[in-house]
Amino acid sequence: MGRKSDRKKSSKKFGADKPDAGSLARKIVQFLDSNYGSEFNSKQIIKKLEIRDAISKAGVEPILSKLVAAGSVSKTPRNYFSSTQDPDYIVGKVDYVNPRFAFIIRDEDPNSLGDILVKEADLKQALDGDKVRVMVYPVRGKTGRTEGKVLEVLERNRDEFVGRVEISPRFAFVVPDFKKMHKDIFVHRGDLKGAEHNEKVVVKLTEWRDGDKNPTGEVTRVLGKAGLHEVEIHSIMAEFGLPFEYPEQPNQEANAISDKITSKEIKTRKDFREVTTFTIDPVDAKDFDDAISYRELENGNLEIGVHIADVTHYVKPNTALEKEAYNRATSVYLVDRTIPMLPERLSNGLCSLRPKEDKLTFACVFEMDKQGNVKKHWIGRTIIHSDRRFAYEEAQENIDNQSGDFFQELSLLNELAKKIRKRRFDHGAVNFETVEVKFKLDEKGTPLGLFVKERKDIHKLIEEFMLLANKYVAEFIFNKNKGKDTFVYRTHDSPDMERLETFSGFAKRFGHQMDMDSAQKISAALNKLMDEIQGKPEQNVLEQLAIRSMAKAKYTTEPKGHFGLAFAHYSHFTSPIRRYPDMMVHRLLEHYIDGGKTPDPESWEQKCVHSSEREKRAADAERASIKYKQVEFMSLAEVKDYEGIVSGVTEWGVFVEITETKCEGMIRVQDMQDDYYDFDEKNMRLIGSRTKKMITLGDKVVVRVVNTDIDRRTIDLEFADNDEKKTRKRAIR
Repeated sequence: MGRKSDRKKSSKKFGADKPDAGSLARKIVQFLDSNYGSEFNSKQIIKKLEIRDAISKAGVEPILSKLVAAGSVSKTPRNYFSSTQDPDYIVGKVDYVNPRFAFIIRDEDPNSLGDILVKEADLKQALDGDKVRVMVYPVRGKTGRTEGKVLEVLERNRDEFVGRVEISPRFAFVVPDFKKMHKDIFVHRGDLKGAEHNEKVVVKLTEWRDGDKNPTGEVTRVLGKAGLHEVEIHSIMAEFGLPFEYPEQPNQEANAISDKITSKEIKTRKDFREVTTFTIDPVDAKDFDDAISYRELENGNLEIGVHIADVTHYVKPNTALEKEAYNRATSVYLVDRTIPMLPERLSNGLCSLRPKEDKLTFACVFEMDKQGNVKKHWIGRTIIHSDRRFAYEEAQENIDNQSGDFFQELSLLNELAKKIRKRRFDHGAVNFETVEVKFKLDEKGTPLGLFVKERKDIHKLIEEFMLLANKYVAEFIFNKNKGKDTFVYRTHDSPDMERLETFSGFAKRFGHQMDMDSAQKISAALNKLMDEIQGKPEQNVLEQLAIRSMAKAKYTTEPKGHFGLAFAHYSHFTSPIRRYPDMMVHRLLEHYIDGGKTPDPESWEQKCVHSSEREKRAADAERASIKYKQVEFMSLAEVKDYEGIVSGVTEWGVFVEITETKCEGMIRVQDMQDDYYDFDEKNMRLIGSRTKKMITLGDKVVVRVVNTDIDRRTIDLEFADNDEKKTRKRAIR
């Protein structure tokens, strides 16, 4: 009796778990839809769906027959089944997160499906940044995300990589420096171009056949022994596709330009050569592309001119100079050098507003009262003669001491700038002043020390007048035809409230409250926070997090506003020696001032997109060069414990910014032996499963350096002490 009763109980439980025919049919269709493009026989389907009871197994074949008859499933002559669902096809860009998978970021309508997850096996040899065509599976994968499969690589983002050569007796590999290149590159011994084991090289992909695990390439440039300053800087330049030298043809064109200014040219311009004019730039600057003129008017107002180098007078369309300037799109400032947009003949010579020389300029000239209110303005071509070249430090000293060249003019301009600045913030501008780290290098490029660049009144003075000129230039064109005329704007969208709320939560962990009940209060709350954190250990961390929570500024022909500056319209007009969009603005301004009709916006929009991409490339390269010097600096620094702040938390590690040096390193979760830590993604924290110890963004910690890797530009840290004094512990509430 006991055995029969047990059998009945077991049978009831078994039957309760057994899916009915409708449920099983849905599971089969869902499985085939989520594996679109693959075929399975009935036994494989049973195995994949983990169907174990005999009744359900026997029901699979009849259900498949009904699904085929209904058109929900397709059947081959070999009795293999597949989905008949029509998938979506999208075009997007690969973001290769780690060796296991990548995300595809959609080109159009990016928010409709979100990013598409593609597993490494389905990437079809696509690499980070490649443009691809993707088939999107009709059903979400086990991750809960929309998944897909790359069908075709439409455009390679890059085919050259920098890395270290590893040579064995029969073959060689290049191990790429680029963190998002997860494949070593095979190189035949005959294609090494003389590179020796462990040297840094540039390698170009030449072949990647279906079925090959690794691509094949050939060395195109041997950079030299890893670790040397020049080699590492060249590695960064090659990694980001930055040019090593200026091409011959544009250089020849630049050298052929006459430095004579004709009387005919002068007659086409307003002459400011007798007006007090000076430039204010960094002490080591060689290209001076902006100057300020100053004079008092008979009505008691002031005339302030912002004069900008007239680069497009010398760089004409359809020349090699123009094409190279467009290709570079921006000058790049690495820790030890500048990679200029224009050749030296122009950037440091013809277009540089050097003192005691007549120079051609494009200007925005303001008539202001003593309160900094603009009464009138004029935009057009000018000729100037700079009386004095100031370094920032000199000009600030003259203001502070109330003595020296033009101290009265500088002081009055400073008072005007403060009033203009206050008015800008009163109208909702956000005060982002990020920490800028500079290095003292010896003649070999070795970092002897680092310091945080200080922003003083003189820096803000120049900034305010440049912002004012950019604003009035943009408004001048917009107002001319209610925004219908093609122009190049610099826009900045309003921030996403959800991301700001997350940031506000992080700020609270440092003891800072942010009132953001409405969009109108965002700027005031951010400015209050920026004021509160000045000079505090958390300043850099919170500034960087705030910037990451903002939208990215970009160039576009769409006349949208600039949230961060609180301007209805804004452009870039003041730096044509180092930024191609400013050259575009000068060209369009001249075109409209001379009575030209609006050009087709499409080609100008393409140039805007290109310029935004080049701007990002330059910023990434600049950060990489700073990170390289930070890693090198910490490798040479004193071995001791450092105070730091947790600046980031991920499932694989904790990022810590060392307060003393502003260098960031990582403590890997796998190296934290005191507990097993779970990652709480929502609250950006790690939680010890046994101790319940929490490590979260903003924690003050003490760390020591355990390893530095110049190749990958990483600093490995460990907690100097795991007691309660060094790493805050909290109970989960």
